[in-house]
Amino acid sequence: MDYLVNLSVLEPNADLTARMKDVGVTIRRPLAPEAKLVTKWVAEEFGDGWASETAVALTRQPPTCFIATRDERLVGFACHESIARSFFGPTGVEEGSRGLGIGHALLLASLFDLKTMGYGYAIIGDVGPAAFYEKAVGAMPIPNSAPGVYAGMLRT
Repeated sequence: MDYLVNLSVLEPNADLTARMKDVGVTIRRPLAPEAKLVTKWVAEEFGDGWASETAVALTRQPPTCFIATRDERLVGFACHESIARSFFGPTGVEEGSRGLGIGHALLLASLFDLKTMGYGYAIIGDVGPAAFYEKAVGAMPIPNSAPGVYAGMLRT
């Protein structure tokens, strides 16, 4: 099921920003020379499908992808506008770095970018952890959205 986020009520989270600084995590857009490194990492951690969507996000100017780094290592990523306009995802954080708020920080970076692009709402496609998105950004299920834009997608 897809979820909807009202971007007009989205607020910066100063506590989360401070927490990222405290744990040594930087959230930023990847640079062009990092594209292969990022897509390879996503493929290894999360599979070829998400790597393909990440590759699309990396071709946009500016990229519609954010990465999380810690100790000069990639630990997470988030993309938007890779499968459809105003869509958030895919996103993921390596298993050893989960629970630090990195996923939340990546989500906010992407959603604020969509807001800057002029969207009033963002769609989170094919939501996995619904409770996280509901709590983090007030996301709401979109009735009759399953399977949404993923209908007819080739499966391996």
